Amino acid sequence: MRRPAVHLAPSPTLRRIGAGLACLLAGPLWVACGVDAPSVTLVVEEVASPAGEGSGEPFLSSAGDTVFMSWLEATGAGRHELRFATYVQGAWDVPRVIAASDRFFVNWADFPSVTPGPDGTLWAHWLERGAEGGYDYGIRIVRSGDGGATWSAPWTPHEDGTPTEHGFVSTVGTGDGLGFLWLDGRRFVEGPDGLPRTEEMALYFRTADGTGHAGSETVVDVRVCDCCQTDMALTADGPVAVYRDRSEGEIRDIRVRRYRGGAWSEGEIVHEDGWETAACPVNGPAVAARGGDVAVAGFTAAGGVPSVKLALSDDAAESFGEPLLVDGGNPAGRVDVVMLPDGAVLVSWLERTGGEWAEVRARRVGPDGRMGESVSVSPSSGERASGFPRLAVSADGSVSVAWTDVTELAPRVRVARIDIETADGEGT
Repeated sequence: MRRPAVHLAPSPTLRRIGAGLACLLAGPLWVACGVDAPSVTLVVEEVASPAGEGSGEPFLSSAGDTVFMSWLEATGAGRHELRFATYVQGAWDVPRVIAASDRFFVNWADFPSVTPGPDGTLWAHWLERGAEGGYDYGIRIVRSGDGGATWSAPWTPHEDGTPTEHGFVSTVGTGDGLGFLWLDGRRFVEGPDGLPRTEEMALYFRTADGTGHAGSETVVDVRVCDCCQTDMALTADGPVAVYRDRSEGEIRDIRVRRYRGGAWSEGEIVHEDGWETAACPVNGPAVAARGGDVAVAGFTAAGGVPSVKLALSDDAAESFGEPLLVDGGNPAGRVDVVMLPDGAVLVSWLERTGGEWAEVRARRVGPDGRMGESVSVSPSSGERASGFPRLAVSADGSVSVAWTDVTELAPRVRVARIDIETADGEGT
């Protein structure tokens, strides 16, 4: 489908004027518009994307001033390439291919990644279909010590060998390597370990260092939501993980767990939304951390009211304040969040605008929890194929946004930059 002209995004200048006018009309109610509105401006500028036609499933990460973007790109005859590029000094470099196959498991909600490790290595993962097809697929992980010029042989972190789902991977730095968290469907069959078949999705974790040496598989939770994204972040006290829980009564709120001394805590529900649903909403949470500050963004439709909420912690996720409502009234969810150098947070989500249409939106929330204006990053589609917009923050505080545009004849990954300007014209 083609995007109608009336849905084209306004220029960054027009967005600033429109948001400022809205706050002026609101008078002194800066709680609604955000106390930062008079002094902090989000400037959105689309930049040329390194991805070509037929691309999708983007993922962003960063190290210092370098941003890494990975994506899948169709090459014909059922084949895809997992590609990545780096954004340095205002431009994307030439894309490189990590792997190519006709066995990739390509899913709008379960995307590959490229992540820099603490020791300077790069790690990538993708999903690969098993012999039985359908939802028989597993995780493949590779690493590179030369900036992505060459990659190791693929490694599979799960050792159950069952023809079931393994995916929705997230990563976090651990020592000189990474920790990997994933949804694991081995209990949908009776596995080789002899445990009974429960037909419930579980959450697993495993570490690997820069030499490829792996720790043991660890069960984090035996019953979680079947197909919602997971996420992890590194705090001053160690890694934290967030995911959509699944209680015996089918309450699917967001749970956070902390990794301390090589073990995961029982964790707590970030906020008791009480969302009862018998089906997976395919709408996972996101977490970001800096020191002891942690931000968790999540979607809920408790009581039949769709909402995007942001919960903040200043004690490394030991406790959270009352969540903030950050959406515009009709969100589709698909959240992401990053922590900015000044202690503020930038959260993104997909907001429905009528019919099949939506837009990628973003909002800055100050360190004190007071919200600034939200901005439209780009018009989008509410269809599943539009995927999940992703964020990454550079050392200078600018934020990269990537999403899949399906409003034209062929899907394509698009990219924008969000600069955060203060009243004196300087970035944060």
